[in-house]
Amino acid sequence: MDTPFKALVIGTGGREHALALALARDPQVSEVHAAPGNPGMAQVATLHDVDPMNGADVAALATKLDAGLVVVGPEAPLVAGVADAVTDAGISCFGPSLAAARIEGSKAFSKEVMAAAGVPTAGSRACTTAAEVEAALDDFGAPYVVKDDALAAGKGVVVTADRAEALAHAATCDRVVVEEFLDGPEVSLFAVCDGSTAYPLQPAQDFKRIFDGGRGPNTGGMGAYSPLPWTEPDLVETVMTTVVQPTLDELAGRGTPFRGCLYVGLSITKTGPRVIEFNCRFGDPDIQPVLALLESPLGSLLKAAAEGRLGEVEPPRFAAGAAVTVVLASKGYPESSSKGDVIIGTETLDKELDVDVIHAGTAGQGGSLVTAGGRVVAVRAVGRDIADARAKAYEGVASISFPGAQHRTDIAAEPLGVVEGRGATEA
Repeated sequence: MDTPFKALVIGTGGREHALALALARDPQVSEVHAAPGNPGMAQVATLHDVDPMNGADVAALATKLDAGLVVVGPEAPLVAGVADAVTDAGISCFGPSLAAARIEGSKAFSKEVMAAAGVPTAGSRACTTAAEVEAALDDFGAPYVVKDDALAAGKGVVVTADRAEALAHAATCDRVVVEEFLDGPEVSLFAVCDGSTAYPLQPAQDFKRIFDGGRGPNTGGMGAYSPLPWTEPDLVETVMTTVVQPTLDELAGRGTPFRGCLYVGLSITKTGPRVIEFNCRFGDPDIQPVLALLESPLGSLLKAAAEGRLGEVEPPRFAAGAAVTVVLASKGYPESSSKGDVIIGTETLDKELDVDVIHAGTAGQGGSLVTAGGRVVAVRAVGRDIADARAKAYEGVASISFPGAQHRTDIAAEPLGVVEGRGATEA
C-alpha cells in the first residue's frame, strides 16, 4: 500500500467541497486541507486563508503543509498558471499547466486543437469585429451560438434565435467564437488524464438555465444527475476513443501534455456525440453526483494522474444507484447576487446518510451561516435510482431557506435526456 499523504484543495465552491468530501473518504489521504475553502469544507478540511490565484502563495502553503497532492479546483487559477507554480516547487499537482489550460482559457485555441486532432465538433469561426460576427451568423444561421473566447464563469454563451441579441452579446466581448448550433441533449464526461493516458468517470447531465424547462439566462449550473440511463451503452468508449485520446495526443505533440481533468461537454446529436467545448477542470455542479457514487479512492487516482502514472492504479469504480444535485441560488442570480442573507436548515440534514449539503457561496457571520455568492448551497442525494435520489434531494431542498432563495423544480425530471442542452455548457 502506498504511503498516506496530505491533500490540499484549492478553491471556494461546491466543486471543491465535493472534492474535499471524496478525498476525506480515501484511506490513503491522511489529512485534507483547503485554501481558502468555505464553511462547509471546514467540517472535513483545515482551512487556510490563501489567495487561490497567487501561485507563489499556494506553492508556499503546500510546501509548509508537506502536501503530497494539490488539487486545483477552479479554471481561473489554472489558466493563471497556479499548477505550474506548485509543480515547480516539487509537489504533485492535479491540474493542467498554464499552456495546457488554454484548452478552456481560449475557445479559439480549443477549436484549433479539436480540428488538428480530428475531434467531432460544431463548425465555428473566431471573430474580433462586428462585420466578422455578422458574416459568421449569416453562414451558420439560427439558432445563433455566440461564445466569449475568454473565461466567463459559466455565463459567456448566448444561444438565441434573435440575431440582435447575438450581436449585442458579441459586442460585449473582445473576441468571440460563433458556432454551428448542435441539436441534442448535453452530457458531461470527465476524463482523468496523466498526459498520455486517461480514465473516464461516469457521465452526468447538468442544467444550465435559471428557470424550469431550460428557460432564462445561462448560469454556472442549477443541478445535475448521474448516471444517464438514456445514453448509448458505448458512449463513454466512443468519446474516449474519438475525442479524449486524440486530444491528449495532440497536446502532448505540441509539448504541452495535459495532466488533470479534461471536461468534455457533449451534444448527443442524430449523427453521434459532438464536442460543444472542453474545460480544464471538473464541472460544477455536475461532478457532485458523480463523486457521490465513486467507490474507488479519489486521492490515489488524482495523485497517480498528477505524477504521470495513471496506469498503475485501478480505473474508477462506481456504486449502483443514482445521485441528484439541486442548487439553491441567491436572489437576483445570475444577473446579480444578494449577500449576507441568513441561511437556515442546513443543520437538519447533517444526520441524513444519503444526503449532503454542498456549500458553494456561503460565509460565517456573527455565528450564522450567510449567503456569499450566486449559487449558495446544493443538496446532493444518493438513491436506488434517479427517482429515489431526486425525491431525497428535493426533500432536503425544502428544509433549507434564506431570503430570495431560488431553485429549479425539474432537475432530473422526465423525460430524461431532452430537458435541456442546446449548445452551451460552461463557456
